[in-house]
Amino acid sequence: MQRRYGLVALPAVALLLVAFVYPISALLLRSISDPHWGLQNFAIMVYRPVYLRVLFNTAEISGLVTIACAILGYPFAYTMATSSASVRRALVLIALVPFWTSILVRTFAWLVLLQREGLINQVLLAIGLTDQPITMVHNRIGTLIGMVQILLPFMVFPLYSVMLRIDPAYVQAASGLGAGPIRAFWRIYLPLSMPGVLAGSTLVFIIALGYFITPALLGGPHDMMIAQLIEQQISNFGNWGFAAALAVALLAGTAVTLAIAHRVFKVRDLWSAT
Repeated sequence: MQRRYGLVALPAVALLLVAFVYPISALLLRSISDPHWGLQNFAIMVYRPVYLRVLFNTAEISGLVTIACAILGYPFAYTMATSSASVRRALVLIALVPFWTSILVRTFAWLVLLQREGLINQVLLAIGLTDQPITMVHNRIGTLIGMVQILLPFMVFPLYSVMLRIDPAYVQAASGLGAGPIRAFWRIYLPLSMPGVLAGSTLVFIIALGYFITPALLGGPHDMMIAQLIEQQISNFGNWGFAAALAVALLAGTAVTLAIAHRVFKVRDLWSAT
């Protein structure tokens, strides 16, 4: 019987070997063999400040996007979980709609909206919040706005799935014992919803680490992320060895993030939230 189960798993194992293990192994091999054997590609990445800055930008932007998604996604998910069935369906639909549109299309839409003559600047000028157009594209502002809008559902749905399982009787019991709404939320509801916050934050941060299209179109040269640098090294310079080293560094960053999440936040118990 166990042998039969093993045979059933063979296609999945073969797919993993072909689609994941082989490319990653080839990538690792190329990072230490091109143009010649050694760790020179990793040394370049460490000892040249411009590349360290790109690594720092990637971590910083990913962290800011994660924080912004948590701040915006928590009240949205809370409203979804605590509203009536009709309102809940409408909010779920609103959160799902972005998945039906290409990331490239959404990024170009933000490029139009955020430019100096775009709709957002026109509204700000019309209501008197600013007396001149604000530069919101090809800089950090545009990158953050675009990435937050695209990655927000990946924060909302883990939060929503956890909040939906929180028994309202807990908060009601706290209120019956004399706790006000704010105290009951901070002492009861927020701790119970933290698995969703941590699972969503881990998911958003890992996806943001490897983002390319949105930073490339909305970001500026001082906000380059590691995926853009990899594309630049291959398309402009044909430097496959260094690009492979950068990809290995990105993979290592993802693995470290997951390892920290597993150890500190026990994400093994949190992935049920997703």
